[in-house]
Amino acid sequence: MAHLARKERARLRVTSVAATEQPELAERFNVETVPTLALVKGKRVVERLEGRAIAPRIERMLEPHLVA
Repeated sequence: MAHLARKERARLRVTSVAATEQPELAERFNVETVPTLALVKGKRVVERLEGRAIAPRIERMLEPHLVA
């Protein structure tokens, strides 16, 4: 994920949250599985991946949402 964050830093902000340390955020975004990757736009989750995912799958999920 760090590679993707560096590659897309102009179009994407990546933040990591420890659900056990910030349970209010986990509840707000309905995190039930760790790891969970949530794409948030305008305070709303628009895409979600639960469990481990490889970079190409994450890139396919993100691409339609990234502004050129």
